[in-house]
Amino acid sequence: MAADNKDKTGAEVINPYDNRREKGEQVEEMFDSIAPAYDFMNTAMTLGLHRLWRDKALKASMEALKVDEAKKGGIKETLSDSINILDVATGTGDVAFRLHEMLPGAKITGIDLSEGMLEVARKKLESFPRIDRELISFGKADCLQLPFAEGEFDFITVAYGVRNFENLLDGLREMRRVLRKGGVLCVIELSVPEGTLTGLGYKIYTRYLIPAVGKMVSGDKRAYTYLPESIAAAPQREKMAKIMKQAGFTDVRWKSLTFGAVTYYIAK
Repeated sequence: MAADNKDKTGAEVINPYDNRREKGEQVEEMFDSIAPAYDFMNTAMTLGLHRLWRDKALKASMEALKVDEAKKGGIKETLSDSINILDVATGTGDVAFRLHEMLPGAKITGIDLSEGMLEVARKKLESFPRIDRELISFGKADCLQLPFAEGEFDFITVAYGVRNFENLLDGLREMRRVLRKGGVLCVIELSVPEGTLTGLGYKIYTRYLIPAVGKMVSGDKRAYTYLPESIAAAPQREKMAKIMKQAGFTDVRWKSLTFGAVTYYIAK
């Protein structure tokens, strides 16, 4: 079926391959294609900074969770091990595994559209001790139709995934639905630097170097030309915060890192 871009805006109208099919179908195909090279490309593209960005965002989110735990009578100094976490667009499980290191007793569920990415995540999980494997699970699911009950999770994360949503507002509303009252959402997303010189360097790097390396490593050049196109088209900073509030979140705040190349958002 041809994709209907009516009423869609921003990154929602940027498709990985063509305008004849739904974006979700193409995103799934794209990530299946690049799954074997995904972790390598993430490290190469960001010079390893994606780990720093991830940790800063997660630590800030956990501070917000600690306050909430205290308010509902939980542990004030450290987070309760019994919290339930959902990692949307989990990919190869990078954020899910880091969350397990930071909160060893938490139950973590990672979901993604791409079976190829999930296969990589599950293969990594096989090397973990049984006690850890019982706390972490990965499954295929659509972010626009999450197969979970209302208020099921205490903490939801989504890293580098919201600009791939076929409908950003609906995806945010679904995450709001399955997040309990007072729970915390953490969104990490690439953004365009605002400075003139850094912006110019960013454009050269993302429009020319990354697609060339991406094609060489993954064999899918379009996946890495889609990347800067979707980043540029996605709502950023205050605009993203406004949409999160529209979806029903409160206490929305954001912070840009590394000259604005990435921005994380925390909301309740």
